Amino acid sequence: MNHSKLFAGIHPQDIDSLLNCLSARRQIYEKHEFVFTAGDHAALTGIVVSGSLRILKEDYWGNRTIIENLAPGDVFGEAFCCAETEIIPVSVMAGERTEVLLLDYKKILTTCPRSCQFHTKIIGNMMKILAQKNIALMQKMEHITKRTTREKLLSYLSAQAILRGTSDFDIPFNRQELADYLSVDRSAMSAELGKMKDEGLLDYSRNHFTLSRKEGLSYDKM
Repeated sequence: MNHSKLFAGIHPQDIDSLLNCLSARRQIYEKHEFVFTAGDHAALTGIVVSGSLRILKEDYWGNRTIIENLAPGDVFGEAFCCAETEIIPVSVMAGERTEVLLLDYKKILTTCPRSCQFHTKIIGNMMKILAQKNIALMQKMEHITKRTTREKLLSYLSAQAILRGTSDFDIPFNRQELADYLSVDRSAMSAELGKMKDEGLLDYSRNHFTLSRKEGLSYDKM
């Protein structure tokens, strides 16, 4: 668990004591199994130990949007607990066989009687995580508020290339998940990817993409 931002700056030998202080428990979830479902009581926060999770939002008719993809070390559920939201408005689903560590959020914000230094540190780490997630949400809004499917795809793929420092990279979504994340129709998105591939703007195979620096790239071309 040393790779989690929640434990940044905390000595590895103190983590076991900290987890005991937070009433932590490990849980395994199989692919497509739900950790939380919309309507659950907001009491726990969690850390992805291995595997991946999807944060999902469904409307009344069952249309699904992927809000966020979580990888090992990422924290989830903390915003609703911190805001004292009575029920969780989203669902958390395993994208593959996933191990998570569930923590009592109230014990994170309330220092133990010993006022241990590492417990104080974890509170500061949690505030930083909340701030970073707000920034990430703003970045996603930049993608999905683009006017066209092409613009949304190029905005997202450009951000992924910049994040990884290479034009050759994998994304954490399959086609349906990418469509859900960008709030577009899957068929229209797949057609647009095909057009951009034919135009030499990018290449792809499954979830692997290679972007071109072809001159004259236009977001507006459909």
